[in-house]
Amino acid sequence: MVSIPLGPIGVIIIQKTIHKGRLAGFISGLGAAIADMFYATVAAFGLGIVINFIKTQEFYLQLIGSIFLVYVGMRIFLTNPIKQIRGAKRSGKKGLLGDFLSIFFLTVSNPIAVFVFVAVFAGASIFGNNPTVRIELFLILGVLIGGSLWWYTLSTIINAFRRKFRLKQLFWINKISGIVIASLGFLAFLACFEPIKSFLGY
Repeated sequence: MVSIPLGPIGVIIIQKTIHKGRLAGFISGLGAAIADMFYATVAAFGLGIVINFIKTQEFYLQLIGSIFLVYVGMRIFLTNPIKQIRGAKRSGKKGLLGDFLSIFFLTVSNPIAVFVFVAVFAGASIFGNNPTVRIELFLILGVLIGGSLWWYTLSTIINAFRRKFRLKQLFWINKISGIVIASLGFLAFLACFEPIKSFLGY
């Protein structure tokens, strides 16, 4: 449920699947799923120190994440699809590690995720009156498996239509997805300063 909304992470994973194949898309998705599992762990066990750190460093985490998102968007926008496809063939498994880590750190840089999980867990009354470690561990495992299945399904569906894209279409996919990702990153960057604006009365 948390993974399905296609924000900038989803757009990047779709773009990677189109240009590099299902495996690259799925491995990238695993980066997002494991990042979600990390935040689900924090939310489920109520790790006060980590939550407090996230609250105090929220501005910097969002700032770094938004700047990186703009960078990724501009890089996709400026990338020649021919070079991207050739680079994917040459990079092989090393490229997959980079795909995984880039999506993992992008997802982790969104500290709001931990509060989303707290709200979801509380709103659904998942733990009931007697939360146990066993229930929490099953819940965290469910977040990982659910997220992984979603990204596998999405990358498989996108990959099924991948061969039908021509070079001109790939060119425009790069341009459009790059603009979307960079724009969302820029909006996230502006959102970092909303509390400051409110404080100053703007």
